[in-house]
Amino acid sequence: MGVHVSPAPEPIVRHASLKTAFTGVRHFLSTSDAPVHQYRGIKYASIPARFRQSKLFSTYPPHTDATHLGPICPQPRGRPIEEELFGFSKDDYEPQSFKQSEFGCLNLNITCPAGLNRESRVPVMMWIHGGGNRGTGSHWLYDGGAFVQSSIRVDKPVIIVAINYRLGVLGFAAGPKMLEANSLEGEAGVGNYGLHDQRKALEWVHLYIAEFGGDPSNVTLFGQATGAFDILCHLMSRANASAPLFQRAIVQSPLINTIPDVSTAGLYLVRYMSALHLSSLDDLRKSNLDTLLSLPFSSRAVDDNVFFADGWRELLFPESRTHHLHHGYTYACSPLAALARHLGHLQPHVPQSIIIGDCGCESSIFEHPASYWTASGVVRRVKAICGSLAHAATVLYSYDIDLQTPPNELPDRVLELVNDARVAWPVEYTAAALRNAVVGPKSGVWRYIFDQESPKLGTPHHAADLLYLFDTAPPTHFSDSDESESGELFPADSDSSTSSEPYPDNQWFVPSVSFATYTNIRKAIQSHWLAFAYGEAPWSAAQDTVFVFGPEGEAGERCSQLFEGRRRRAVWKRALAPLGVETVRKIGIELGNGPVSGSCMST
Repeated sequence: MGVHVSPAPEPIVRHASLKTAFTGVRHFLSTSDAPVHQYRGIKYASIPARFRQSKLFSTYPPHTDATHLGPICPQPRGRPIEEELFGFSKDDYEPQSFKQSEFGCLNLNITCPAGLNRESRVPVMMWIHGGGNRGTGSHWLYDGGAFVQSSIRVDKPVIIVAINYRLGVLGFAAGPKMLEANSLEGEAGVGNYGLHDQRKALEWVHLYIAEFGGDPSNVTLFGQATGAFDILCHLMSRANASAPLFQRAIVQSPLINTIPDVSTAGLYLVRYMSALHLSSLDDLRKSNLDTLLSLPFSSRAVDDNVFFADGWRELLFPESRTHHLHHGYTYACSPLAALARHLGHLQPHVPQSIIIGDCGCESSIFEHPASYWTASGVVRRVKAICGSLAHAATVLYSYDIDLQTPPNELPDRVLELVNDARVAWPVEYTAAALRNAVVGPKSGVWRYIFDQESPKLGTPHHAADLLYLFDTAPPTHFSDSDESESGELFPADSDSSTSSEPYPDNQWFVPSVSFATYTNIRKAIQSHWLAFAYGEAPWSAAQDTVFVFGPEGEAGERCSQLFEGRRRRAVWKRALAPLGVETVRKIGIELGNGPVSGSCMST
């Protein structure tokens, strides 16, 4: 767009309105032709007390050190996501160690082209990480340096803001007694503390990003998994209806969870407290973090009659078990058409444009617990959840599961059902619903599917798209065929003559993703996300058009006929839609959690 970027100065932003000088760092990827600065650990809000809404922070010392990543929300320990999600070995990455702080975790990182000023008004992209009750926007895999550098080189520079917010019980506990206590403190509503934190980060960006060179009136939210679901919550919020602080949203593989009312959330909280031997809200407030983190807390957003706008539930959670939705139309007859007709008469109306999509093998995150199912166990569980032998039989037949299913084939079939119930079908009906909620002459909903294999695991698994988007872990080995495509077999700074890693049987290591394939998909997803951030249509918004990323480096607009072959659309209409959204979600959650666990896994 011809945004002027001055020669790279020192990474210092003298912020007039905040009366401080933020001192950041030159990003390690920064080059003379594409210089990148990063400002780390900037506090954007304060937390007055546990289970209270955060307050915007704007009081800084004259000089603010923004050279180090800030604390993250306290969270349970677990297997590193590098290994759990992406198939890295321990030798592939340098582990990060974060300080954890309940009251100091509300901070953000700003990655931007060097040399911007208040007049630059570069589009801003705010990243909301997933991970359920674990994760951080400061994780190296989500570092914005490579993405920002690419944006400079294609003449569409952007600023990326990655935020930390409260998670788990600290971010989403709710119940009637907590509602009463918060009311006495002058706060409306209860729970959703993590969502309120995210809104405060949006407010901070709206007020203060201009001095970093950003355009506060041109903000795109993008997030994945539970972070993507949070974005859907913001789209449905009263605050967004009355005072929208972002113009576009990119919703990547949302894990759409049930949103209970306060009473139901309170029952879940009571069970959680009982397991920890806590008898009162006061005990919960005073309990040490080790105790709170010793049990998983999987609840997320709550309907407190304050956060969400009128009509939100009918939009996100339409009932579909052959009930008449509007003038006699039913899901059993034509699910998406019925939903579209019904939602056209409902609030809220969404002013933002939206990109939404999913990866081909989202259920990879449930692979381990789902592997414990037996065929008889799956059949019994599906029958119990459906409450109808006819509906259960249709589901089981559609996914080729019965009492004689071989044990070695059962896990893949269960994962196909979990994939469709937890992500693929919910993304489809949500996209259809949003098309009828989005308003405005320049608004639209763009659908994509990501079927490109990841470099390490060789499948389009959950979060595989992030490896290409952020470009923080590019492949380090390339196949023979890449030598002619890239001009070199090894990176320029490698020394192949001293390699101590022989290939088996003297054969070249052939990765699942070649250099050319990786580069093509990286460029495709980055360029379309950047175009969207600049207010351009990323591709056709026609309802019968979908953009595909992969497999094998393919990227482009395709018609709905191809979509039918890439996703089990006919199965969704025949087997899932008649059950209704809540029943299908329950199937996905319970099968994904395995036959023993009673807690809901989230990412």
